[in-house]
Amino acid sequence: MASITIDGIVKQFGGNTVLQNLSLHIPDGAFYTLLGPSGCGKTTLLRCIAGFYEPDGGRLLFDKDDVTRVSTHHRDIGMVFQDYALFPDKTAFDNVAYGLRARKVAKPDIRQRVGEALEKVGLAALADRYPAQMSGGQRQRVALARALVIRPRVLLMDEPLSNLDAKMRLQMRDVILDLVREAGITTVFVTHDQEEALAMSDRIAIMDRGRIAQLGTPEELYGTPVNAYVADFIGSANVLPVTLQSPPHCEPARAHYTLAGRVLDGMGEVDSASTEGTLIARPEDLSLMTPAPHVPNAVLGKVVRRQYLGFKTAYRIQLHDGPEIRVELHAGNTVADFQEGDAVQVLVPADCRIVAA
Repeated sequence: MASITIDGIVKQFGGNTVLQNLSLHIPDGAFYTLLGPSGCGKTTLLRCIAGFYEPDGGRLLFDKDDVTRVSTHHRDIGMVFQDYALFPDKTAFDNVAYGLRARKVAKPDIRQRVGEALEKVGLAALADRYPAQMSGGQRQRVALARALVIRPRVLLMDEPLSNLDAKMRLQMRDVILDLVREAGITTVFVTHDQEEALAMSDRIAIMDRGRIAQLGTPEELYGTPVNAYVADFIGSANVLPVTLQSPPHCEPARAHYTLAGRVLDGMGEVDSASTEGTLIARPEDLSLMTPAPHVPNAVLGKVVRRQYLGFKTAYRIQLHDGPEIRVELHAGNTVADFQEGDAVQVLVPADCRIVAA
């Protein structure tokens, strides 16, 4: 097992800089996720860690060992790919045994370790089957067993669940977490799926154009995004332009802003010289009520869309002289059920964040 230190990594392809002086430390035994849209650099970073790409600048360390120029097969990593990358002419047993045989492990030890690995992923009874005879979930379990059986210092996973159906993805999340936590292996997991990242990670690095936009726990990223990009990528958020008002000197962490013609209170460290800001408001944090009597920190609007979704009802509200805003009322909420065309007040909690425009 090993910690991973990424120190000022730069990677270029032609004239395009894909990783821009990126630094990150991943503690021994942690489960870190690289999250972001296509083209943000997350897979390039993973491939640099794996040794498939050689950086154009910076260093990469496993514990105190500099592996920046070390070849992939000498880095002692396990790798799980999106497309499984199993040998089609080998059985599940032989696929899992491949890495052990390459390391000249004794045959009795191979039989024992492969048997244990297949047992842990629930495939002991399918050891003699070929990949073509297995479902996608079973093939992914074989790939996971193959990566773990060599007892690597680091486990790297490149969108390993993206080819599975929704139900199997949920099952495989638990399988992966149970196995890597039992083994205590430092894991770097790449995905563009925010729900996977939130459900599985110790910490998440949200990437944007070759840089880390924010690093934190799932709770930190969801609750206190540093900018609109992070807020919009993690969960669903209303990201709305607002006009900033001068805050009282005694309230440095408070922000006062104008939305739909009303001055509201929010949270945020914004430049006192700025006049434009961005409101970040989660739909589930907002409330609806009748338009009178007026309540503090509320704006007027009209329901333009109502969607009943069982556990919640989603609303789109057109604010008076302002943008649309989304509100979600969950089942059990005692607030009246509003219909399309109804006039409403949208209560915006005073702890909603205001960030720089």
